[in-house]
Amino acid sequence: MDSVKEFKIVTLGEGRVGKTSLTLKFARNEFHDNEISTVQANFIQKDVQLDGGVLVRLNIWDTAGQERFRALAPNYYRQANGAVIAYDITDAGSFNRVKAWVKELQSQADKDISIVLAGNKCDRESERQITSQEAIEYSNSINAAHFNTSAKSGKGVQELYAEIAKRVYAVHQKNLKANPPTTNSRGGRRVKITTNEPEKPKNKNCC
Repeated sequence: MDSVKEFKIVTLGEGRVGKTSLTLKFARNEFHDNEISTVQANFIQKDVQLDGGVLVRLNIWDTAGQERFRALAPNYYRQANGAVIAYDITDAGSFNRVKAWVKELQSQADKDISIVLAGNKCDRESERQITSQEAIEYSNSINAAHFNTSAKSGKGVQELYAEIAKRVYAVHQKNLKANPPTTNSRGGRRVKITTNEPEKPKNKNCC
């Protein structure tokens, strides 16, 4: 059996939109009404089985959304394979901030990063400020997927993380096909090692 493929996922969004609650619902099927705001970042792992039996391990970094911790976010989304950006459907401001996060990822994160948007707290549909159509149109414009989620009821949560797992694995496979590992004559993998050391000057007096 092939080894588990591991990918780094970062969760972004304003404070109190339910990022930590989404992660805990996905990984442990837990929900706490009075979840304590994340300080800097939390880390959690969960395996997802894709179609065909491929096992993917998501290493999820749940970042803090408060303003005073925002400068730390690049430490977590650099070299990330995927990003889950959450907003609160009852707070239009949190959706506007999603667009800022996307611009930041596009300028600073890996060019192949996969993005999935989570319109969280859909159990409070009567208080909705962002229509699903508006959110879907925006997600389509940035080649992202969009899910209406509720960390409280669990709606859309498993589907959200299954989608990000599928997307990051697809990018991995595409890159592997574009840059296949070479093998030596004995069937072993040949690894090319490069260094940043400057070239040594040639000795002109050498015989």
